[in-house]
Order: sequence, then structure tokens, then C-alpha cells
Amino acid sequence: MLWVAVSVAALGFLIALEVAARRYGEPGPITDQAREVIFAPKSGTVLYVSMALMMVVLTWRQRFIAVGAAIGIDIVFWLVRRAVDAEMMFGNGALWVTLACAVIAVTRRTGRERVLLLKGVGLALLLVAGRKTGYTWLLITSKTRPVVLDQYVATADHALGNPSWLVGRMVAATGTVGAHVLEWVYIQLAVAAVVVALYQLRNVAVERRFPGHHLVRTFLVIGLLGPAIYMIFPVVGPIFAYGADGGHWAVADLWPGTPPPVGTPHSMLFDETTPRNCMPSLHTAWATAIFIHSRKGPRILRFAGAFWLIATLGATLGFGYHYGADIIAGVVFTLTIETALRSLDRGWDRSGIQLVVYGTAVFAGLLTSYRHLSVEMAGHPWVFGPLLILAMASVVYGYVRTTRLWDRKAASVYLPEPRREPQPELV
Repeated sequence: MLWVAVSVAALGFLIALEVAARRYGEPGPITDQAREVIFAPKSGTVLYVSMALMMVVLTWRQRFIAVGAAIGIDIVFWLVRRAVDAEMMFGNGALWVTLACAVIAVTRRTGRERVLLLKGVGLALLLVAGRKTGYTWLLITSKTRPVVLDQYVATADHALGNPSWLVGRMVAATGTVGAHVLEWVYIQLAVAAVVVALYQLRNVAVERRFPGHHLVRTFLVIGLLGPAIYMIFPVVGPIFAYGADGGHWAVADLWPGTPPPVGTPHSMLFDETTPRNCMPSLHTAWATAIFIHSRKGPRILRFAGAFWLIATLGATLGFGYHYGADIIAGVVFTLTIETALRSLDRGWDRSGIQLVVYGTAVFAGLLTSYRHLSVEMAGHPWVFGPLLILAMASVVYGYVRTTRLWDRKAASVYLPEPRREPQPELV
């Protein structure tokens, strides 16, 4: 029933976004995804990693058949597109195989096997749909929020030492090699997430069930709730508001060479094409989730999770996509969501409720302070800078402390009973 409710809610949400996108003359997520059955996809990599996520419910023989069929279909599409001189891109085969598994689940499977296969297909399609809904959300933010709050965030960022300007100059100093590495990490975030998710779901085919909580759930909830904050707190980022990419809409061409001056911030009009997708930084939120979920993996996975988090932070700041204030908000945002999802899986208790309430209060306090105390924050950086870091650190500490307590309780439940030696009978 829970999966049915989630599916209905997701379908309703997609339909609403489709209608909203049509109002602005753009195809919505449903149309955009349907055309990729035949036409060149925007990202073949995402379609293949989504299929890989679906294959966790299959046997090894079925996985080889699925991969072979996907590659064969893509070769046919490639030959046809080359013959008619159409746009070249792979990924149609992976989408066809995923949809075929949905048909097989409905027509050829029964009982638990049908449910398990449909769950696998659902996870794959949700990952693909999440990317499509993200594009539509960004379009809606640019069309419905003509005014942005960048001057407030940039002023508040003085309390943190203007990290976007600092890291931007560092990335520029590394040359093209450093920029290309960070760009690749930034773009391929979904691939890293699927690698961690595949490790977490590696035993699904054997156990014939999904674990109660895994990375995909956190990813989807972050992508669902994050754009709603964009609508409340629209921000375009330093490279647009203070850089050359903003054109005549920018305050001035200051990024990354010259930090913005401290003055009286105010809302500013911006174009109708740049997404208002900075507050909070969802790339930071997703990278934080990857880091958290990689902690229980093997050493190489833990190293990869740490690298992806550090590199993502470098990319978000170094390319001028986010302010330091966005990063702090993104970390708090993720830990609050992760706590809520883990509590939903294991059952709500006092510690879980307290941490969710506290994380929500800290997140709301951060956004309120950025909007209404930015001048004071810039004027007293040695006071407000440590306070911002302390607020984030308190949520991190609360999450680590609470989850370790939960893990100890879970481990104690499954400890075997101590073996009792038979006592000699008394005569």
C-alpha cells in the first residue's frame, strides 16, 4: 500500500509539473521522458545507471540478458541515426529494457516476484523522472521568481570569508586540469550515487526484498523538497549575480577577482532563463548523502564518498555556482532529511523527533538570518562566522550521536543469547 501511495503521489506530481511547463511553452517531464523512447536522450549515462539499479532484483543470468539486449538495441538506434544524420546519443536500449521489465512483471510474474520486479523498475524510473522533474522545476523557478536575493546572501557570506571568491581563484590557479576534474565530478553525481546504492542493494536478488532505508530514498526526497525552498528563497549564484555570465543583469563583473562590497542589500530583478537553484545547495546535499551512506561500505567506497564530497564542494564554490551560506544550509538540510527517513524506517522515538525538529529549526534560522541579518553578519564576521559553523556542526554532532545510539541498540537486539553450560544436579 505504501508503494501504491508513493506511485500515485509521484504520478500526480509529474502531471502537475507537466501542466505547469506547458503553460510556459515547454515540454514537461512526462513528454520529455516519453520522447526518449525513440529520440536521442539527453543523458544516456543516467538511463544505463538507472537500468543497473533496476537489475539488483534480477539473477545474474537475467542481468547478462538485460545488458546484452540494451546494447543491441542501442547499436540498432546508432546505425539508424547515423544513416539519417540524426542527433547521436546512446541510452534508448536501457530505457527499453527497463520498460520491458515492467511489462514482464505485470504479465509474467505473480505474488512477491511481481512486487519485487515492479519495485526495481520503479526505482529506476524514479531516478530518471527525478532528473526530468529537476529540469522542469528549474524552468518554473526562473519564470515565476523574477526577483532574486543574491545581495543578501553575498553580504552574509562576508561572515564566512567569501569562500566562493576564494575557491574560485584557487580553481582558476589549477588551470584546465583541475577544472575538468571538478566539472566531471559535478556532472556525474548521479553515477556516484548509483554506485553506492548498488552496494547497499547488492543482496536484494538473494533476500528477495529491499532494505528498509537506502541512498535512493534520500536522493529522491532531497530532489523533491529542495526546489520548494528555491521558490521561497530564490538565488542565482555568484557567477551570475556578480560575474560575466549574468550579463547586464549582474550587479557588476566581480567574481572571482573582487569580493562584493558591503552595502545595503536589496532584492534585484534577474532574467527569465537562469534557474534560482542556489539555496540550499542540492549538489552539496546529495554529495553529503553519498558520503553518509558510503561510511558502512568497504574502504575504497569510503574513500570515494569522501572524495566526491570534497570535490563537489570545490566545484560548487570554485565554479561560482553557490555561496558558502548555501553549503551550510545544504548540509543541515540533508542531515535533517536523513534523520527523518531513518526514523520512518526504524520507528519514531524521542531522539529522532528531537533531531528532526532541531535540524528544521536550524535550517529555518539560517535562511532567516541570511535574509534579515546579513548586514550585521558582514559587520561582525568574527562573531557570526563561527556561529554559522557552530550551528551546522551542532546538527552534524547530533546526527552522529543519535545514529550511533540507534546502531548500538540495533546490534544489541541481534546479539545471540549467551550459551549456558548445564549445571550438575545436586544429590
